Amino acid sequence: MTIRLYDTSARQIRDFTPLVPGCVSIYLCGATVQAAPHIGHIRSGLNFDIMRRWFAYRGYDVTFIRNVTDIDDKIIAKGADQGRPWWSIGYDNERAFNEGYDALGCLPPTYEPRATGHVTEMVEMMRGLIERGHAYEADGSVYFDVRSYPDYLKLSNQELDNLQQPSEEGITGKRDPRDFAMWKATKPGEPSWETPWGRGRPGWHLECSAMAHKYLGSAFDIHGGGLDLIFPHHENEIAQAKAFGDDFANFWLHNAWVTLAGEKMSKSLGNSVLVSEMTKQWRPIVLRYYLGTPHYRSMIEYSEEALREAESAFARIEGFCQRVTEMAGKTVDPADEVPPAFADAMDDDMGVPQALAIIHTTVRQGNSALAADDKEGAVARLAEVRAMLGVLGLDPLDPQWAGEGDRGEDLHGVVDSLVRLVLEQRESARARKDWATADAIRDQLGQSGLVIEDSPSGPRWTLGQR
Repeated sequence: MTIRLYDTSARQIRDFTPLVPGCVSIYLCGATVQAAPHIGHIRSGLNFDIMRRWFAYRGYDVTFIRNVTDIDDKIIAKGADQGRPWWSIGYDNERAFNEGYDALGCLPPTYEPRATGHVTEMVEMMRGLIERGHAYEADGSVYFDVRSYPDYLKLSNQELDNLQQPSEEGITGKRDPRDFAMWKATKPGEPSWETPWGRGRPGWHLECSAMAHKYLGSAFDIHGGGLDLIFPHHENEIAQAKAFGDDFANFWLHNAWVTLAGEKMSKSLGNSVLVSEMTKQWRPIVLRYYLGTPHYRSMIEYSEEALREAESAFARIEGFCQRVTEMAGKTVDPADEVPPAFADAMDDDMGVPQALAIIHTTVRQGNSALAADDKEGAVARLAEVRAMLGVLGLDPLDPQWAGEGDRGEDLHGVVDSLVRLVLEQRESARARKDWATADAIRDQLGQSGLVIEDSPSGPRWTLGQR
């Protein structure tokens, strides 16, 4: 059993060997809590939740760190615009992120450190970098000297002579315009902390280097985040950490974006789809299916049609689980092991699309067993399906979705009563051999997204394609 992962720094898939046998350490760049999350934000947490679950299934003890950046220029500016403390903006949006993660079934991280809680560690790292000649103080700010670190830009594969750092308003005293701020000198009305170089506040990149060092030590297995973080954030993290003396991350993994009309979903483009609104329109387990089943390195082009397709595909899986449970008259426990083909797909750079194909194949086999009245075969397939869905966090029979199930059962009961009335009309038409009316009723239900099956015990309906 060898898990293989695409390492951005190596630009190839590598065999994964943990630094500590039997353990996996993961640091994920989490929320910058400027605003409530859209589904593009949550995708990253969801992709790494599935990865974490797979490592745990493979028997690893996983330490999963997902940080919160609770201070930056936009958070401070938004507080000033709204006449609120900057920290209240962060707290509100941090809660919104956690509600989004919880709604989509993400397991809580082992630790979830906030940037503002680790200023001491940042000061220690800056002091060490200044002593080693990799950083300098100017006008109360502290900058990293990019020319002092020869491997700078290897992750993003850029040339230093062609580099332009993103602009940082109000930054003064740089020796080289490509140097980046680790610590920003205080400005009137802004939050600040005391340091040996005067009062100020953290720069974005320093936070993660310091927190990764505190919680995972000088070396850890995997650092993750979205593609947009490769430069400058992750490049600058590497420079700080390695110049400080850390080995830092052994693998760099990056998830792709959720796009809308071909553009990255972002607050600045005004094309965000908030998680809080999406969960009012779609069942959270369907959103998890939609966001979690494409390969983590593949772009997702958002559309209502794609979500409806995901809803229908998951309904086929869910319907099978429900039918076999009803037939068995009891809960069918997940199998102890997933099928080998599913495991092979997941071991190959978390190949969820290929793994999902195994699930759908197994569902079709289970439905064939049901049609043939093969109870033992149907139960066996359900056990396999539940084991596979459990790894993906998509088992509709799992207690984590119990609240959604209760809400769904209420709605299902209302819909079932209405559909039954229509089906009674259809049965009356069939009894008097009015086949045209019976077929018309079935077709109209089909256009509404319902599939009618005539069974020995009477007609039954399930959700199908809309």
